[in-house]
Amino acid sequence: MLNTNSFTEWYSASHEASYVRTRKSPGGLLDLVDLARPAGDMSHPALAELVLYQDQVGGGQVSANAGGGFFSVKSEQGNFFLAAPNFAQTVMVDRSHHVRSLSFSLTQWQTMLDEAAGGQFSVESLRLYRGAFHSPVIRSALQNLWFLGEEEGVPSRLLVRAAGCEILAELCRLGGAPLETVTGGLAPLIRRRCLEAMRARMSEDLSLDELAADAGLSVFHFARMFKQSLGVPPRVYLTQLRMQRATELLQKTELTITQIAQEVGYSSNQVLARIFLKHFHRSPTEYRRIIRNTRT
Repeated sequence: MLNTNSFTEWYSASHEASYVRTRKSPGGLLDLVDLARPAGDMSHPALAELVLYQDQVGGGQVSANAGGGFFSVKSEQGNFFLAAPNFAQTVMVDRSHHVRSLSFSLTQWQTMLDEAAGGQFSVESLRLYRGAFHSPVIRSALQNLWFLGEEEGVPSRLLVRAAGCEILAELCRLGGAPLETVTGGLAPLIRRRCLEAMRARMSEDLSLDELAADAGLSVFHFARMFKQSLGVPPRVYLTQLRMQRATELLQKTELTITQIAQEVGYSSNQVLARIFLKHFHRSPTEYRRIIRNTRT
């Protein structure tokens, strides 16, 4: 009988619960779990989720059937493994290991998965279920998604949905889906309207779904066309907009850091400070002081 619980719910409620180090559910759209566990059986029942694992240490022999047939490989640090939805995965690892997992609920992502897989290509038949693989694109997107959860606590739905689209597109491309090549970006009018909405509503939890609907496109295709037009994914562009607006407010107003954080869409001054420091290598307070000192 199919177990419809999520991967994170199953892990947290099963005998594996003591191995969970960190759980994140950024935007309520994705589930991230950090696991440190001993050698042995890490199988799980059939779940209505696509689950991506990344080996954080490497060195272990992984013997498994994740939905594409039995395989046995020596895992390297950074290797990815993909488990098919609705399949009872069997996995044995011969030494202690540290993994991070990202699970896509079919309830939340099925439509997008269908679009990414070309409509006539089953997600269950992706070649990636057959063993370990590398992907710089997914590694970067997953790392950024993990940091989003740490930096922002509850990041916006736009940031999380866009990151999920990036990862799904690359999984489908690597897995043999007939992914349509993006040859053009957003039409000029749609592009302008989209950017105006992002600027005007950056303090709100604006979703990628809303922007896509306004453009008359599916979320998956909108995200890809946005990147084609702007050179960066929507999640990166939104952060750039927020940082640009924060610097303007620091320079031109007497608003407090907390007020500025709220103005640009962050939940607290601490969140703004963390992201500002990452981009400008100084705190908002230091930035304001330096800018004002140069004018005197």
